Amino acid sequence: MNTVENRRRSLSRGIRGSAFLAGLALAVSACGTPSSAPPGQAGGDEGGEGQKVVIGIGGQTLLTYLPTTLADELGYFEEEGLDVDLQDLQGGSKALTAMIGGSTEVTSGYYEHTIQMQAKNQPVKAFVNMNLSSGLALVVSEKNKDTIKSVADLKGKNVGVTAPGSSTDMFVKYLLSQNGMEIDAAAVSAIGAGSSAVAAVEQGQVDAAIMLEPDITVLEKRIGVKPTILEDVRTPEGLQEVFGTDAWPSSSLYATEAWLEKNPETAEKLATAIRRTLEYVAEHSGEQIAAEMPETFAGGDPSQYAAVIEELKLTLSKDGVFTESGAEAVLETQRIANPEVGEAEIDLSQTYTNDFLN
Repeated sequence: MNTVENRRRSLSRGIRGSAFLAGLALAVSACGTPSSAPPGQAGGDEGGEGQKVVIGIGGQTLLTYLPTTLADELGYFEEEGLDVDLQDLQGGSKALTAMIGGSTEVTSGYYEHTIQMQAKNQPVKAFVNMNLSSGLALVVSEKNKDTIKSVADLKGKNVGVTAPGSSTDMFVKYLLSQNGMEIDAAAVSAIGAGSSAVAAVEQGQVDAAIMLEPDITVLEKRIGVKPTILEDVRTPEGLQEVFGTDAWPSSSLYATEAWLEKNPETAEKLATAIRRTLEYVAEHSGEQIAAEMPETFAGGDPSQYAAVIEELKLTLSKDGVFTESGAEAVLETQRIANPEVGEAEIDLSQTYTNDFLN
């Protein structure tokens, strides 16, 4: 039996009970993740060379998703025989919803969404890992820097997130819980990513926000001083301090198990392209990488953009592989921050796979 047939056989075991999901209406739960998922949108790998794949990204300008865009810019998807269409959906929960609704086939989003979907008995699986850290930071707006000096001071305040139910939202809830508060002690507002997020914090539309790069660096340039940051997992040290782990898989490619079962060759090509991109990043400077990215992503300051990419390299995966310990760290966060996961029975082995990286 060849490798592809092995994968089909293995994956089919995980989806035999999910066929009844076809045709269910799309619904979005209170935490922002869909409550039901159709079993897949693609027609299989029969399309051959140049097969079209639509990938929804949870905020394309955010550096946590850089490998997805960079793989496209370097031509790696095309070299693998794929015609990839990247769609910027401005938030992880929105990207997940688009995939479940059928407008995209694969999501470039945070791994934690696969855990959330399993808690709803929906088979979604990540198949290549891009980042060993969520890259998040809790930033206080300038107007509140004298009154918000700790996470405890967020009680009753308005915190900006990319979208409700997204990883930024989960991070707020995790921090509140870890500081002895209810997870709804602070309100959250969707501010998206990129210029909308920077403007919301700069203009004081929110009291604080969960932000990622390059938005944090752009904000600093706009306000002329270093912003007040209360919690920061952009570095390995910060990751260890907040989550107590060396690896917290975040940005990844994931799809429904049904799509993976129908499209194992395509999944392998996508995983290979991302792995090649991670190797490229490890071997090149931030300046060289920035030169390959869309010019608009630099926000008018290519040197600053390159410097932030150089720092980002510290937390990117080198090989795209998921580790059991990293997955367990994400699950622990979800049990604390997400009531829908809570004490639900979760089989982590069904939320990710390294099979397509062989």
